[in-house]
Amino acid sequence: MKAKNCLIFGGSGQIGRNLIRKLTKNNYIVTVVTRNVHQKSYIIKTQANAGYVEIVESSIFDENKIRGLFKKADICINLIGILFEKKRGNTFKNIHTVFPSLLSKLCKEYNLKHFIHISALGINEATDSLYAKSKLDGEKEILNNFPLATILRPSIVYSVDDNFTTNFMKMLSILPMFPLYYNGKTKFTPIHCSDLTDIIYHVISKNIYSKIIECVGPEVLTFKEILQKLLDLIDKKRILLPFPLSLAKISAGLFELLPNPLLTRDQLRLLNYDNIVSGKYKTNIDIGVPSKRYFSKEVKKYSYMWREGGQFSTEKYKLQNNNLENKSS
Repeated sequence: MKAKNCLIFGGSGQIGRNLIRKLTKNNYIVTVVTRNVHQKSYIIKTQANAGYVEIVESSIFDENKIRGLFKKADICINLIGILFEKKRGNTFKNIHTVFPSLLSKLCKEYNLKHFIHISALGINEATDSLYAKSKLDGEKEILNNFPLATILRPSIVYSVDDNFTTNFMKMLSILPMFPLYYNGKTKFTPIHCSDLTDIIYHVISKNIYSKIIECVGPEVLTFKEILQKLLDLIDKKRILLPFPLSLAKISAGLFELLPNPLLTRDQLRLLNYDNIVSGKYKTNIDIGVPSKRYFSKEVKKYSYMWREGGQFSTEKYKLQNNNLENKSS
């Protein structure tokens, strides 16, 4: 059987790397588009055997160049997204609406078998968020242009390569106290990157065309519970302090001045809405791919990097040290 060709945008991120490994192990040929081949190619090349991955350097808005890639593609997968806006065209509208619309039009023009787009969970309710609005507008454009598309809406995606658990553990290991926005009551259903990759592969291999699928992990956790779990994993005690919304807005506005802000005013608005299944769409459980990986168990595998003593602070080494102390006494 001829190997199918998957065209991936956003292949150097945590989801992309896991997905490339999954697809190429199952005899898919992958073409990855990246803005800077010198910075990203070494990451992408290590994800598969030679001959299974082709790397193309291009701006995602260079329609003439990316158009040629659709001629040999069977499947297009868009993993590109941003959490905050930057200069030089990196706006929510450009990245989450205009670009997915372009891809879906090209998928229709070149008669691709499938287009899979990664959106975000909980965007229907967050009507005051520019991020959520751009995501919703992008979904509408996609389904209008290419009705066979499948849109996946994951909750927070985490792994050793994320910018979520790693950033929080880094801050929690340094700061004596940490702010709780909205009293830490916002609910999330974190999904491990490998579970999301399994869902994407299942959609591709089983030819599932379900329009919108909500992708969630096996447990519902509040923001406060997530922070408490992370503190336990790095063996730290910190004060989790409820933060007045007025002060939160001021601090978020100041953070926006940084190149990579810890929090923006738009993200603060998003935090006001639960990030759980809506009941309006199918979920990964409904299509037969329930998530298997639990938050604490998975984060524990790399949390030692923020514990005193690093890898030597794990339970294994603690037990060995206790045995040595008992023998010497």
